[in-house]
Amino acid sequence: MAMELYAKGGHACVMFSDLVTGEAVQANQFLIVDNGHAALLDPGGELTYTRLFMAVSDYTSVKGLDYVIASHQDPDIVASLNRWLVGTDCRAVVPELWERFIPHFTSRDRTRGRLVTIPDRGMDLRLGNIRIKALPAHFLHAEGNFQFYDPQSKILFSGDMGANLVASDDLYRPYKKLKDAIPHMEAFHRRYMNSRKVCRYWANMVRELDVEWLVPQHGRPFKGRKVVREFLDWISDLDCGIDLMTQADYQIP
Repeated sequence: MAMELYAKGGHACVMFSDLVTGEAVQANQFLIVDNGHAALLDPGGELTYTRLFMAVSDYTSVKGLDYVIASHQDPDIVASLNRWLVGTDCRAVVPELWERFIPHFTSRDRTRGRLVTIPDRGMDLRLGNIRIKALPAHFLHAEGNFQFYDPQSKILFSGDMGANLVASDDLYRPYKKLKDAIPHMEAFHRRYMNSRKVCRYWANMVRELDVEWLVPQHGRPFKGRKVVREFLDWISDLDCGIDLMTQADYQIP
């Protein structure tokens, strides 16, 4: 099943949430299409490749994908990259910090001439008639990490920020109230986000954007400016990561 987050005037954003089966962590994959051009965001690994390939073909020519975009280097993000490079004409968009690690996912020389690297400060990426904004999200949770904002749909694809662990039956029901999400995401954010300091910097940046959807890589999306504002306020004041560490966490076993 796919969920169309936006579809208007030759532009579409689609979320695929139920392609991972078995014991692996649930993950969302995303497709952005604009006037015949398409980008696949965080396509995942072998568990998702075949089913995602077929699902994407309902919306665009898979062979003609412009980009496969990786927010960071984790296997649930981009372990299937080699298959996308073989099966399509795409270029791979990756954080500059991880450029030399990404070839470990591919056959020898497969990435030659096909990598687009994102500098630490972020960048604009042209897709059809729009420019997707690659936004710095370093240490949330990866050291070199990016999120992607689509100005047409006003969707922020937020990676692990906002991730929530829910039953599969709920994946396509957007949150509209933050209180409904907190029980499913608080423990995750306390462990995987680096510190309140960087969370606050990130939230300050996002407040400058017009965001109608905040859509994480795991779990349910957040729909509406109100719940997005609530999330930004919550994460800005959350002790997490190194804020919680003490000497008791670093002892010889």
